[in-house]
Amino acid sequence: MSDAPDQMQILSGALPFLKRYDDQIIVVKYGGHAMGEEATALRFGRDIALLEQMGVNPVVVHGGGPQINAMLKRLNVKSSFVQGLRVTDAEMLDVVEMVLAGPVNKQVAESITRAGAMAVGISGKDGGLVRARKLRRTWRDPGSNIEQVLDLGFVGEPESIDTRVLKLLIGADIVPVIAPVGVGVDGQTYNINADTVAGAIAGALGAERMLMLTDVPGVLDGSGNFIAEMTVAEAKAGIEAGWISGGMIPKVETCIYAVEQGVKGAVILDGRVPHAVLRELFTEGGAGTLIKP
Repeated sequence: MSDAPDQMQILSGALPFLKRYDDQIIVVKYGGHAMGEEATALRFGRDIALLEQMGVNPVVVHGGGPQINAMLKRLNVKSSFVQGLRVTDAEMLDVVEMVLAGPVNKQVAESITRAGAMAVGISGKDGGLVRARKLRRTWRDPGSNIEQVLDLGFVGEPESIDTRVLKLLIGADIVPVIAPVGVGVDGQTYNINADTVAGAIAGALGAERMLMLTDVPGVLDGSGNFIAEMTVAEAKAGIEAGWISGGMIPKVETCIYAVEQGVKGAVILDGRVPHAVLRELFTEGGAGTLIKP
């Protein structure tokens, strides 16, 4: 009974945020270290189920890099990365799709369903959700200073998003759980970065928020200080100045893209923190770095 006043205060403080997000779409990118331990995965499932039961419309896009690496090791298939992207040949593509659209996708959906909401696992190929094209990247050789084209194999990027299947699921109070593979106009399957898929889907749905769960608290300034909020213009300036660097660049760029496509705000936050999604949405100040128009 001694905890009752604290619980009532928490519920009362959440009321304005419940009104803000009522019937709104929240796209959550879930992956990496945030989905590593079983206890963390179960807690994530409960939090997403709670969102749905509170009148929010969550859409989950998941990764699965560690699970793919484990399967490749079991199959003795060598893997390589270029600029943070997995080079994907035909053999690798079969493994990636099998893991992402198979056990990982179903485990995430099952954890949400077990917690009391109904979740359905799909891939970007289902219903033509993610129309993809081959990703084309260039890099400049530091020795010759000659720009060269990178061939990453069957790695793609979203070309267009058909939201019909998502809207049907959301309208039926079902949480979509999406594996980040897509299909080209010629029927070719592509492996796509989960952050990129989440940004494209959030933009296509006009989501109220996109939450990117990572293994860092958020964006840090040039002195290493946490930034609670920044505008798109400030984020672009940070990349240009170099204090947004390394692996944070593609995450910030995805947030910028989503906001420029109509998402009200995109947040980079630490998915290992207990109830990070709920803290971000229902507390003053949130839990990560908000990038807004």
